[in-house]
Amino acid sequence: MHDILELLPHRYPFLLIDRILEADPEHFRVLKNVTFNEPFFVGHFPGHPVMPGVLIVEAMAQATVASLASRPDFDPGVLAYLAGVDGARFIKPVTPGDTLIFEGSLQYRRGLGKSEVRALVDGEEVARAKLTFVVRGR
Repeated sequence: MHDILELLPHRYPFLLIDRILEADPEHFRVLKNVTFNEPFFVGHFPGHPVMPGVLIVEAMAQATVASLASRPDFDPGVLAYLAGVDGARFIKPVTPGDTLIFEGSLQYRRGLGKSEVRALVDGEEVARAKLTFVVRGR
């Protein structure tokens, strides 16, 4: 699919998604392989590594924006900024070796976007949130 590095301004260690599996104007599926080499596992929690919830939400936001940016009508000269997180729930811990799949719906109109995203591991929901973002020029 699309090269994520062309769609998002993020780079290591802040680029938190690995592959866009599906993306159309209203739905998306994005993959993130969670490895023990992630820099946050050094301190969260030593001896029992768990992916921080805030980084799961950030990965959800990146999945949403990568999907939005892969649309043919998206202007590559703009950036999407996370403006709100509602109803975030963390159901099960995400640990090294997990493969996260972010599935979501996307609504976008005139510089304002909303998405509902679920994070799944082995088909089981581990987190969910409703995200709002705004698109502005660079």
